[in-house]
Amino acid sequence: MFGRRFYHESLRKVVVAFGTIFNNIIIHRTNSDGDVVQKIKVPLAYSPKEKFLTRLDQQANLDNREMAITLPRMGFEISGINYDASRKLQRLGKFKAVNSSDADKQYYQYNPVPYNISFNLYSFTATAEGGLQIIEQILPYFQPDYTVTINAIPEMGIKRDVPVTLNSVNYEDSYDGSFTQRRAVNYTMGFTAKTYLYGPIYSGKIIKETQSDLYSDTTTTEKREERIVVTPNPTSASADDDFGFTTTISTFNDSKNYNPSTDTDE
Repeated sequence: MFGRRFYHESLRKVVVAFGTIFNNIIIHRTNSDGDVVQKIKVPLAYSPKEKFLTRLDQQANLDNREMAITLPRMGFEISGINYDASRKLQRLGKFKAVNSSDADKQYYQYNPVPYNISFNLYSFTATAEGGLQIIEQILPYFQPDYTVTINAIPEMGIKRDVPVTLNSVNYEDSYDGSFTQRRAVNYTMGFTAKTYLYGPIYSGKIIKETQSDLYSDTTTTEKREERIVVTPNPTSASADDDFGFTTTISTFNDSKNYNPSTDTDE
């Protein structure tokens, strides 16, 4: 639409980072003596809640096991994307990076736009104890947020800390129904990830000289009194060099009328 195609995978990286937080949940099953008889790493998938519930409902009775979904399981999905005006940055601010293929140019990118990404995380277990084990391994880390670091724009060297805030925890136990109906204990946790979306990367020349002309008046017959020229030292320095600056100050007679379009240094 705007004539420049770009894709930094900003939203995808947030989704992957969010899933990574919860991809190592383990629950234990014990016998009557309290001994651990089974350790289960809870599978995690990007999927809406309705898909899990549909899979559970596909088992009409306990004899139809080939169509049943294995519990416990966890799933998550994006539930909303909203602009966050409270984190708005100045529009003309820039990130800059060295152009390794051309020492006279550099990459730059304007400040990103803040967005809040809402997630729902679901856990499904066959017992209440299994559900409690899952949420107890999650809730203590959110007070109320947990921060992950995302390599947002690798080519620009931009890494961003993204706080993930826990907003709500809802509980549902489908214990009603006949004895042949499977029980499913469901927890739904709502989160918000505060991230940024980045625009295209531009390429521009490196500024190697700045010039300032000073005047005592702003009339049509401007009288230049002083010119300040700043250049890097050495002048052959590239963007990744550690260099200083040389400043040259030239003064002029007040009586000289100066025309910026035709006059040069004296």
